[in-house]
Amino acid sequence: MAGTNSLEKKIIHETGPAIILIGAQLGENIGKAVRAMYNFGLTDLRLVSPRDGWPNPDAIPAAAGADIVLDKARVFDSTAEAIADLNYVYATTARRRDMIKTVVTPRKCASLMRKYSDEGQKVGLLFGPEKAGLLNDDVALSDAIVSVPLNPAFASLNLAQAVVLMAYEWFQTNTDQPEEYTPKLETTPAAAEDLQMLFDHMEHELTEAGYFRHDQRRSIMKRNLRNIFKRSELTQEEVSTLRGVIKALATGGGAGWQTEKAEKAKKRNKGVM
Repeated sequence: MAGTNSLEKKIIHETGPAIILIGAQLGENIGKAVRAMYNFGLTDLRLVSPRDGWPNPDAIPAAAGADIVLDKARVFDSTAEAIADLNYVYATTARRRDMIKTVVTPRKCASLMRKYSDEGQKVGLLFGPEKAGLLNDDVALSDAIVSVPLNPAFASLNLAQAVVLMAYEWFQTNTDQPEEYTPKLETTPAAAEDLQMLFDHMEHELTEAGYFRHDQRRSIMKRNLRNIFKRSELTQEEVSTLRGVIKALATGGGAGWQTEKAEKAKKRNKGVM
């Protein structure tokens, strides 16, 4: 879903959580995770012993312009050092662990992190290497495990998918966007004069086409048509488009249409219709 709004002046930089990538293997994967972070305003990236070192030029194109996250990224030698300043840490993993540790869904985790963050606490999310995921020693440092409800026969997410899922759930805990809405575009409502011209044009062509066959119902049919378009709250642009449609239909779209129209006219004149 591409579509950064270059005209949007509001820049969102969330204060948390920290995204901690442990033993990330490819710069490209780090870059994709960075892009996912900044989609939701997260900028605190912490790398624990990235396999190919840091900085990594392969991360830059994959980050797709999220340079602020790349520039702020910090590298640590161990997970313990990376989470030293955090109050609550959650480990993302799809595998069962032989330890007693609370397991929460991404949505529940996001709710907890938002609560702690609003209280001034610092929170973070642990993500393991692409191939094997987190080690038990890393999971042991967390306060809880985050497990995503997935197809049990295929429950593996790649690094960027995992980051975007968690970042999305976090972002939704503090967004003011309604679940359903119609975007407001810069349009000009059609004036009454424009609508009257549309009605006159439409009714004239419908009369020519023989639509108003019953004199006793003609006024009701016209009224119904006008009510349909009045309820639509047409813009000037839409009225112009409809006038063009009516004109095209009236003049015909080809020889076949013209022939059919002529045949109907003949039948009307003979009183068949």
